[in-house]
Amino acid sequence: MSKEVSLEEIKKFWPEKAPDVNIVQKYISKYEKEKIVIKYGGNVLIDRNVFNNFISDINVLNKLGLSIIVVHGGGPRIKRELEKKKIVSKFINGLRVTDKNIINIVEEVLIDFNKDIATSLEKLGTKSASFHTKTDNIIEVEPEKEELGFVGIPKKINVNLIQDAIDNNRIPIIAPLGLDKNKQTFNINGDTAASAIAKEIKSRRLILMTNVEGVYDDRKKLISEIKPFDLENLIKWKVVQGGMIPKIENCVDAVQNGVRGVVILDGRKPHSILHEIFSDKGSGTLIRE
Repeated sequence: MSKEVSLEEIKKFWPEKAPDVNIVQKYISKYEKEKIVIKYGGNVLIDRNVFNNFISDINVLNKLGLSIIVVHGGGPRIKRELEKKKIVSKFINGLRVTDKNIINIVEEVLIDFNKDIATSLEKLGTKSASFHTKTDNIIEVEPEKEELGFVGIPKKINVNLIQDAIDNNRIPIIAPLGLDKNKQTFNINGDTAASAIAKEIKSRRLILMTNVEGVYDDRKKLISEIKPFDLENLIKWKVVQGGMIPKIENCVDAVQNGVRGVVILDGRKPHSILHEIFSDKGSGTLIRE
């Protein structure tokens, strides 16, 4: 989908605190004919300023002609809705146990957020295509574990729907929801959904926007680049713990199955996606073989 955009044209919409505009075309060439999957999730979902910055950056990437696929989460929004309805969630290894009542709320919240992203992009002139369980379901799932209820793992990705959207200059906005063979809706961990899609389309980059800078070493120093083997050692040595473990496991899985590189970066930082894509220094932690 990449198109020729002159430097003068780029200067008209390039954000003030983004990387040097004079080197942007070099990186457009690098990502020409490539796909970039961006997962927007975690606690960065709550702050509306962060959301608006994210929407603005996606709009910039679209104007530059890059092929972007957005996968979003919704944990904090789901939590807020369940609390409103006084429903207490139970978690097993960081995954929400999802019964019939909860899956209906999860589906509703995620579809609502999906529409929010699509509408916000449309306002800036970027066309998008919404994908979720009620509109062109993309992910076919199977149950993860019986005790988790309606939590699924991706079994099959409908790549044609994604490609059609990109060919029509629309950014696919994908909710982490899927249907099983009986057309029952299942919730999917956002990182798992993004990783499955990135693997299937062999994306050049999978970018996970979160509320940490990236991966830290044992001295709490940010690691700018790391190989999967060394990452697995960080888990073994308990340097990486808690909720970062499943995130890291998804990253390693993606890199070992066709994705050229995975980046974990701080979505709260202004233009962190642009700094990652349009500079050699990058942003956050890059994981690649």
